[in-house]
Amino acid sequence: MRALLAQGFAASRSPVEPRFQGHRGGVITMHRALTYFRLGPLNLLMSISLFLFFSAIWVALLPRLCRFWTSFLQLSLRLLPLHGTLEVAEHGFNSFRLGIPYVRVYPVLPSLWIWSLTCLVTVLLFVGTFFLPEKCVPLTYLSRGILTVQGTSLFYFALWPMRFPHSPDSYMEALMTSGIGLITIVPLLYAFTYYIFDFGLWRKAILTGLTLVYLTLVLPFQVVLQALVLQTTLLFMPVLYIVFGLPLEILLIIAFYSWGMTWSFQSERSARGPGFPGITHAPLVS
Repeated sequence: MRALLAQGFAASRSPVEPRFQGHRGGVITMHRALTYFRLGPLNLLMSISLFLFFSAIWVALLPRLCRFWTSFLQLSLRLLPLHGTLEVAEHGFNSFRLGIPYVRVYPVLPSLWIWSLTCLVTVLLFVGTFFLPEKCVPLTYLSRGILTVQGTSLFYFALWPMRFPHSPDSYMEALMTSGIGLITIVPLLYAFTYYIFDFGLWRKAILTGLTLVYLTLVLPFQVVLQALVLQTTLLFMPVLYIVFGLPLEILLIIAFYSWGMTWSFQSERSARGPGFPGITHAPLVS
């Protein structure tokens, strides 16, 4: 009798490979993007065309955008309590020249008061992460990571403040240059990760355009805000570089990409007929 029950139980179980099972025994369904993934010649041609189109537009507009960023930084220096000067770094290849603007601020080592206050706030915030509710576990670990970076900066400036190898000038120039470089490769990133899916030409173009415009507007604000912080002390440069520098812009690109991946595929719209809305959330397909 017991053998018959065991045999019936084994037969009732679905033959699912362990790599498709979650930690609770449930089945991990295939993501809808992979379900509707069809890498055909048309998608490849569309990917290459969109990459070349947006890259050509970006390169053609980049000199004008540099002048726009220069005007924005000049206005910020006049209106904000920002004690610095505007510098323009010349970059280029052959006849293509770019004048990339950045804000020059003077290096200021942390005083005992600023160091002590920052240390106290860092310790209190780190202790406070242990009192966050369990549902805030991602926020807890993210906060601890940021506070750990600031803690290492406090430790370094407490022991070797005169040996800090970086200056605000080189950092601000690198922040602007790396930001421009990251925006430049956005069409290439989308060509490999988004254009290959069956979203349609207009959706791919709209997402790329929104990402480029948003990052173009965010970059000068990021430079100004970091210059306002760095003019007080060098103590915050590590956390600005590691957390709020290029990684922040990468997260913005991931956010736009994630939003675009929730849009409906052409196959879904065709299956539901002409009345199916243009952009919607679709359920997972196993």
